[in-house]
Amino acid sequence: MNKVLTVIKSRRSIRRYLPRRIKAAELQAVLEAGLYAPSAHNEQSWHFTVVRNKDLIDRMSALAKAGMAGEKTDWVKAMGTNEKFHLFYGAPVVIVVSMRRDALSPLVDCSAAIENMLIAAESLDLGTCWIGLARYYFTRKEARARLKIPAGYEPCYAVALGYKDQRPARAPQRKAGAVNYID
Repeated sequence: MNKVLTVIKSRRSIRRYLPRRIKAAELQAVLEAGLYAPSAHNEQSWHFTVVRNKDLIDRMSALAKAGMAGEKTDWVKAMGTNEKFHLFYGAPVVIVVSMRRDALSPLVDCSAAIENMLIAAESLDLGTCWIGLARYYFTRKEARARLKIPAGYEPCYAVALGYKDQRPARAPQRKAGAVNYID
């Protein structure tokens, strides 16, 4: 099978990481993959903030959990009140993806960049997890300054990144009926 398709099919969300620092060349390769994602009208409407400071990563998790704990949705509240839960699963790197607010299709652009980064990381045997719940930190007043988000950009997602401390099972069966053909 084609190498790219093999990597896509083997990629899983990783929720346990080794505490080792990622090699600079590997991190750059992942970021470069994000930079080469397709974007609407080639606007490249993303900005990546690489957080390697463990204290800041832990603070981001704690403050996001505080926001989650006040939610009405049971599963979000349960995660926010779980003392053992860490939003970034102990990953040594968190990539915050911000979107340029005035772009044509910024959320789609950023999502494409994230997917490129996830696939590139898997090809390097690095683990990743796309973190949507990071928005509970992004809404905090301190987030913009702490993360040095450029003017005109808004953080939308985060990616936990590190060396895998788990080997997840095979991908679950894909849902039937997701494709139809019109000839």
